[in-house]
Amino acid sequence: MAEYILDGSTLITLGVILATGLSAALIAALLGHAVAAVPEEKREYKDTPPFGFRLVWWPIQWISHYLEPLIAHKTHCRLLAKLRKAGLDYAISPGQFMAARTICALILTSILYWVLDSFERPGTGLEGLSMTTRLQVISIGALMGWLYPAIWLKDRLAQRRRELLKTLPFYLDIITLCVEAGLNVQGAMSQAVAKGPKGVIGEEFQRVLRDIRAGKARAEALRGMAERLNEPGATHFCTAVIQAESMGMNLGPVLRAQADQRRTERFQRAEKLAMEAPVKLLFPLIAFIFPCTFIVLFFPIVMKFLNGGL
Repeated sequence: MAEYILDGSTLITLGVILATGLSAALIAALLGHAVAAVPEEKREYKDTPPFGFRLVWWPIQWISHYLEPLIAHKTHCRLLAKLRKAGLDYAISPGQFMAARTICALILTSILYWVLDSFERPGTGLEGLSMTTRLQVISIGALMGWLYPAIWLKDRLAQRRRELLKTLPFYLDIITLCVEAGLNVQGAMSQAVAKGPKGVIGEEFQRVLRDIRAGKARAEALRGMAERLNEPGATHFCTAVIQAESMGMNLGPVLRAQADQRRTERFQRAEKLAMEAPVKLLFPLIAFIFPCTFIVLFFPIVMKFLNGGL
């Protein structure tokens, strides 16, 4: 009877092991088939993705293949507009950006789980963590990982906007000088890209030249730049150039007026920031500097009164 029970237990154990192995093999086969079904992306005419995306590019490409059809149309259009304004529309797609957010959430969740599991030792104060606390910590990590790419994209947009507003008048000056010297607008843009500082506006002008060489009309390429940048200064410049060319006007005075206007706007922004500085300093002044000053001034007086009066 004991042998019969032992044999039955052994058979059950072998059955469980066999079922587990078959399940693992089936999951591996399904994953391999899913990975093999993802077509290879043609990137000959696309820009290089950012460094963080290149580190996990293969998982991003695999996940985006299955995730992109699930993205709503409005969300897709909104993400595409942000990526276009950030200069990433030829580097990553909205589906790849959402896949990067998913991977970032998974990575941070795994790191937090490993940290909690590694430090759960006697004497560390973490050995008594309940499952609810663990789930809360891991959920916070997943949320932070999901939000980080969106915060990164927002910071990139703000940085590109500051750089654009700073360098646009200089590029307009170069284009104006070249046009007044006898070059056409396309040649003036080429000289501005070659001689001007590297940055956002230089990349955009280079993209305009690339679109023109690819067969686009100059007006359409300029409208595309205005749509990508979505800044009043760039939009006014593109509109003025398109209207001047369509009406046969002399571009020199038009460009000179645009450059002067953009430079005046830059000075006004600098003056506005300078006037805002004292207002922004009020809170740290009242909250941190005044109390310390009062403590230094009144401490000897208070101590003298206490010692003399008591």
